[in-house]
Amino acid sequence: MSEEKKDPWLNYLALSTVILAVCATLSTFKGGGFSTRSIISQTQASDQWAFFQAKSVKANLYQLQKEKLVLDLLALPEQAAPEVRQRYEDVLADYTEKVRKYEQEKAQIQQKAKALEEERNQAQRHSKPFGLAVIFLQIAILLSSVAGLFKRKAIWYTAWPMGLMGMFYFADGFFLFM
Repeated sequence: MSEEKKDPWLNYLALSTVILAVCATLSTFKGGGFSTRSIISQTQASDQWAFFQAKSVKANLYQLQKEKLVLDLLALPEQAAPEVRQRYEDVLADYTEKVRKYEQEKAQIQQKAKALEEERNQAQRHSKPFGLAVIFLQIAILLSSVAGLFKRKAIWYTAWPMGLMGMFYFADGFFLFM
């Protein structure tokens, strides 16, 4: 039995295909991780905004009650007992403090929600190039496989630009230079 002589370029084709496959796998993994981080950050930001809304409703309720008490206090007859006036003023002070507290809490919640939205945006910026890398790398792998199957070097050469584009986007997913 005579063994068929293997073209040396087929070894390079196999090696380049393995490298492309590894990069495609890593791109899928990293892109998925950033996508998951994006979704989790969005969910957490939405939770913070819902919390913000709840605090706004509570602050508004106390503000409305406070305004009603001010009007009630103004409508009190002059002969009302001083302890009644004092009770109104105490409740007004309490409501004023609660409105102030809710406004402070809203500011903190808003800051946290915006930070989570920025984290989401950053994750999305990383995820997109990894997704593009997978597309180009898969096309390059496909072309390389066809080239190996038909033993056509010209087909393998057409895989190179796709593979290089995929590698470019793969690197861009990490460094965001584009």
